[in-house]
Amino acid sequence: MYTVHMEQECGCFKESEYESTKTFDFQREAYNYAHTVAEFMNEDFCGKHLFAAQKLENDDFLITVVNNPNAGGCSTGSCGPDDSAGSCDTGSCGC
Repeated sequence: MYTVHMEQECGCFKESEYESTKTFDFQREAYNYAHTVAEFMNEDFCGKHLFAAQKLENDDFLITVVNNPNAGGCSTGSCGPDDSAGSCDTGSCGC
C-alpha cells in the first residue's frame, strides 16, 4: 500500500474536499494523486501557501506546505470564514 499524506492542513485545505491521508494499491496512483492534488491546490486555493508533492523514503508521498513568499498577507483581512483558523498578522492563515 502507498499513502499520500498532507504535511499540514491550512484553512483552505480544511474547507476543501481533499483528505489529509489517502491510500492506494499502486505507487503510480499515489504519485499521480499527490502531484495532481498539489497542482490543484496551488491553482485553486487562496495563494498564501505553495504546495508540492515529494516521495518519502518509505515509498509514501508527502504534500508539503510552505508560505508563499509572493503573497502579501491576507488581502481580505480574514483567514477564512472565521479568524480562529489562524492569525493574519503572522501570515499563518490556518497553518
